[in-house]
Amino acid sequence: MAPSLFIRSVDASSAAAWERMRRELWPAEPDDHKEEVARFLSGKQKREEEVLIAFTPDEIPIGFIELSIRPYAEGCRSEKVAYIEGLFVEKRMRKEGAGAALVKAAEEWGRAHGCMEIASDTEIENESSIAAHKAFGFDEVMRVVCFRKDL
Repeated sequence: MAPSLFIRSVDASSAAAWERMRRELWPAEPDDHKEEVARFLSGKQKREEEVLIAFTPDEIPIGFIELSIRPYAEGCRSEKVAYIEGLFVEKRMRKEGAGAALVKAAEEWGRAHGCMEIASDTEIENESSIAAHKAFGFDEVMRVVCFRKDL
């Protein structure tokens, strides 16, 4: 873990920062963020989920990781997989250890929930995310191209 960071579960006091960072990570879905944050904080998740926020020593939120437990993930052998649904670190703090600290905390969360594997995904053209995953110790297991067609 980066020595000057600490990580804790999201709560009402960090919800606005989480929502803001979600909009930066997923700008195409701006209306969904407020609802999803409220749903998570209400405890009415459809599956086992967690959100961890990374803070500087002066309590400035600089990143988050969203986690779930999935019954399956590409390339995994177990039937209960900790899954990184989203990972974000503020641009000014990237390559300073915050992403690695969040992934390490995610691994600990997964182990505490009985998982033996952790998985993630990214878009095929997102080279910086692919490089980050490899730096965090992930093995690439597959590349997929998805299609759709209007009916």
